[in-house]
Amino acid sequence: MIRVVLVDDQELVRTGLRTLVEHDGDIAVVGEAETGRSGLRRVREMRPDVVLMDIRMPDLDGLEATRQIVADAALADVRVLVLTTFDEDEHVFEAIRAGAAGYLLKDVSPGDLRAAVRVVAAGESLLAPSVTRTVMRSLASAPRTTTDDAPLRRLTEREREVLEQVGRGLSNEEIARVLFLSPATARTYVSRLLTKLDARDRSQLVVLAYETGLIAPGLA
Repeated sequence: MIRVVLVDDQELVRTGLRTLVEHDGDIAVVGEAETGRSGLRRVREMRPDVVLMDIRMPDLDGLEATRQIVADAALADVRVLVLTTFDEDEHVFEAIRAGAAGYLLKDVSPGDLRAAVRVVAAGESLLAPSVTRTVMRSLASAPRTTTDDAPLRRLTEREREVLEQVGRGLSNEEIARVLFLSPATARTYVSRLLTKLDARDRSQLVVLAYETGLIAPGLA
């Protein structure tokens, strides 16, 4: 059973989310909170597998709450999935850098929401396709002064190829098709990249692919 805590300042939204995520019987909501600060307390109390976190809330916003969860060694197994109506670039970047394992917009379908919870609970990361495009578009258009490609020098040629495809937003299955690998091999390469590059999750690999210059602006 996947244990979830809901953190959202609107009771109606929390009620709807509870109904949606518990629909299939393999996910249980074990706690709710209406502010980031109370959410932190509830997460520390319940130690859930996944936190569904809103961004704009009173007292403490979801981004700072996410940072504090990620920074707490006692909560190392807790994964944060940001679920919000906002898709502005700065929120996406802040969520990724705060350590969120995923970022979804609230117009996601019920089935995709439950699938996202399962993916994040399994230790993977997830960005909604529209959000991934936002990340890539913003990174591509951002002014770049200097490019530090030192992380790339630690990678083999094949690892660079896999990182490039991750940066383009491809799933493991899509990477396998593009690079003529088995899905299992693609997953192994992605796991190796996370370790070598000291990246918390796949979302950070996307950013790293741009920041190191592996993907040039406008070529995603």
